[in-house]
Amino acid sequence: MTDPTFDPAGSEYSTGRYTLRRTAAPVVNQQSLGRVDLVLLSHDHHFDNLDSSGREFLKSSGMVITTPAGARRLGGNAIGLDNWQGTDLQAPQGRAMHIVGTPARHGPAHLDRGPVTGFVVTFADQSERAIYISGDTVWYSGVAEVAQRFKVRVAVLFMGAARVPEVGQDHLTMTAEEGVQAARAFSSATIVPLHYEGWAHFSESREQINHTFVREGIGDRVCRISPGSTALLTP
Repeated sequence: MTDPTFDPAGSEYSTGRYTLRRTAAPVVNQQSLGRVDLVLLSHDHHFDNLDSSGREFLKSSGMVITTPAGARRLGGNAIGLDNWQGTDLQAPQGRAMHIVGTPARHGPAHLDRGPVTGFVVTFADQSERAIYISGDTVWYSGVAEVAQRFKVRVAVLFMGAARVPEVGQDHLTMTAEEGVQAARAFSSATIVPLHYEGWAHFSESREQINHTFVREGIGDRVCRISPGSTALLTP
């Protein structure tokens, strides 16, 4: 699982400087998921990545992998990875899983939104077929370097062009145009857009994202997953 949030629609989270508002209810709840063995958490300090119910959920899940700063705050079952640092885990059926922390920048270079991370997941028996999970990041040189280092077959991109007016008009997650740039860098990957709806601060919709990928001639590389649905992707 990535970035668990289970609070109801209408929830508001005030920091004193700005307020995040949840506009849609989660389509699954903690009870229906059962035990989750691993949570990949982009960062712990924004409520659209980890809300109050999600924080409780982490206590009963297995390992949580996040930023070093986030791991220190969460404690317990959380471990932190620096950029390019990896850790090995035992997966079902005896498979060995390797997870690497990857660079992420949550907005423009001049705006410090706190440390965030992405992840690359590989298996020992398929080390040349990586899964990339961007976390909350814009397109920049750090993400481009992931494409240079790994043979990514599935790229999960956090999009929606998040904007919080109280901290400026800059986008804090990938725009659709940046998603296209990422797709071209990850030239052999199926692209999975996520994290672009359900909160008031997302400024680009599912339709805008889809339109942009189609317009740029790469719509056939996009896996469009509706909330609550599943897709079988083979890296």
